[in-house]
Amino acid sequence: MQMICFTCKIHGMKPKIFFVFITVFYFHYSCSQNNNREEYYKTGQLMSAQFDTATFGAGCYWCVEAIFQRLEGVISVVSGFSGGHVKNPSYREVCTGITGHAEVCQITFDPSIISYVELLEVFWKTHDPTTLNRQGNDVGTQYRSAIFYHTKEQQRLALEMKKELDAAQIWNDSIVTEIVPFNVFYRAKDYHQDYYNQNKSQPYCTFVITPKIEKFEKVFKDKIVKNP
Repeated sequence: MQMICFTCKIHGMKPKIFFVFITVFYFHYSCSQNNNREEYYKTGQLMSAQFDTATFGAGCYWCVEAIFQRLEGVISVVSGFSGGHVKNPSYREVCTGITGHAEVCQITFDPSIISYVELLEVFWKTHDPTTLNRQGNDVGTQYRSAIFYHTKEQQRLALEMKKELDAAQIWNDSIVTEIVPFNVFYRAKDYHQDYYNQNKSQPYCTFVITPKIEKFEKVFKDKIVKNP
């Protein structure tokens, strides 16, 4: 899996345009979240017990999990599968492509600390949404770019942002991310959970995930967990 926003020349992204677009798009939504985030830093206490859920597919879930785990306001990230037609699929079955599932991460977050729009920003900027059924060297329908929305509001925000990103021609190619209703989530086996943190010396982690995290933390330094 390869990252998009930090390898702009490779994937054809226009970073300055993206930055301006994202700033304008979610400024309206972010003011209250910023206030709550500052209070969280001061007190260490969550302002709200009402958590929301986001479900994203952006290639290998080991990579997606490692990114979203580092965001302030994210309560948990669980790797698994959604969007298929087989009940309780195994990892091996999903890898064949016959079950129709995408590798996804189920993200529980506190909207008083981080908004769904901010999660969408991270989603769009940390993978290539213009490559169909592929992220870097990971090829197959299970690696497709996908947003599984849980509410009509999530659907509206995702569709609106996708439309405006395409109109702004952030990438040279059109976005192929599917935006579909969430149905069911199947949790992957335990050895897939918290994979990067438990296997940092594994070659895929060392050569693929670690560089992404380092770049991600530079771009989103104001949103990462202060005391992981």
